[in-house]
Amino acid sequence: MLNAGLTGGIATGKSTVARMLVERGAILIDLDELAHEVETSGGEVWTQIVRRFGEGILFADGAIDRRKLGAIVFADSEKLKLLNGIVHPAVFARWKERLGEIREKTPRAIVLSAIPLLIEVGMTEMVDLVVLVYISREKQVERLIERNGFSREEAMMRISSQMPIEEKLSHADVVIPNEGTVEETERTLDSVWEEFKKREKLISLK
Repeated sequence: MLNAGLTGGIATGKSTVARMLVERGAILIDLDELAHEVETSGGEVWTQIVRRFGEGILFADGAIDRRKLGAIVFADSEKLKLLNGIVHPAVFARWKERLGEIREKTPRAIVLSAIPLLIEVGMTEMVDLVVLVYISREKQVERLIERNGFSREEAMMRISSQMPIEEKLSHADVVIPNEGTVEETERTLDSVWEEFKKREKLISLK
């Protein structure tokens, strides 16, 4: 089984690239989705978050308003570190469970683990290769403003909370440029998918 770690900066198009790779046969584990799972209302992680950040971050139904929480933590690095310390251990435990289930059922699978903070949290050794979706910092700002309705200041604050995308390049085994057309990205992913299949075959022979 090949476990490829997909990462990039905010608004680089990771979800689009993930969808294209799933269409080619990859099995996706999205750690953002796992975060939503572990933050379910009334659960242990939810309880810790509400205890630390207050009920003001909740919707009327008790679910966490991620935009409100984001506005708090992305403006304060210590609060962001606190939130990550609550959420990450639970997410990583769930991720390992999923990997084990896939390995048991489909030992020749190509797994795509979408991990936004793969490099920042030192998880590169936990995947077989690091796949980076890349766009320029200015393009990130443009997409965040367009996609999320953020002001330029809000967009810059979110981007600045992460490692600069340029610094991530040196950590990547595979770089997927994603500023061009959909067709250009598709062509790039055809080559990437062939590389994935070759690497999975080598792993299976060990």
